[in-house]
Amino acid sequence: MINYFLYFILGAAIGAIAGLFGVGGGFLIVPALTLTGLPIHTAIGTSLACIAISSFASAYTHIKNGKALFKVVAAKEIFSIPAALIGAHMTASLPESFLRRAFSILLFYLAYKMATTPSKPHYDENLRINYRNIPIVGVLSGFLSGLLGISGGILNVPLFHVLVGIPVRYAIGTSSVALFFTALAGTYGHFKAGNVGIETALLLAPGLIIGAYLGARSAHNLHPERLKRWFAIILILIGVKMLI
Repeated sequence: MINYFLYFILGAAIGAIAGLFGVGGGFLIVPALTLTGLPIHTAIGTSLACIAISSFASAYTHIKNGKALFKVVAAKEIFSIPAALIGAHMTASLPESFLRRAFSILLFYLAYKMATTPSKPHYDENLRINYRNIPIVGVLSGFLSGLLGISGGILNVPLFHVLVGIPVRYAIGTSSVALFFTALAGTYGHFKAGNVGIETALLLAPGLIIGAYLGARSAHNLHPERLKRWFAIILILIGVKMLI
């Protein structure tokens, strides 16, 4: 009974972060699952299944609130998928220390831009979305996702906001929708390889769904500047962790 409760709390905490910031939460799920005794490959596959669950719940809430831009999702994924395949192929040929340093520098830069770029709290048809930069976002997030084994959500939000000019709440909602499709594809691949702990994913599912729903609702009630500051802090913390 205690184990079920702990899984629920863990799922709810990760789901809340995923829903609030439009990220997958894989950077939390994978180490947490390895602590339970799961092999790393199974932890990664199970993490993607959990991301699919949490991003579905948060995406549903963001869509319901009109905060997801489907044209942006479609345009991004066209470039993200092949870039992710290239990144995955190149992983073995690049030193881990170089990958960690490069990723940390990118995160620090994005944290700075998130904190200093003026907010656009509302989206309307007159807002100028820089569609020309969407291929850059797709290639960057897809390539680094494949290269580093991350879901891409931690990059989607700041890149959508900084390069494409999407208001932060819409960047979070759009990222959640994009993450669902990315995680679903990754889960399928890992499931075929036998690397998904279905029982573990099901234990985490109730907490993930509730946490993601509440986190996504909270994102619509928080001031954009506060959301941006919190997200910038998360980027810095992950960047520091990558260097340690």
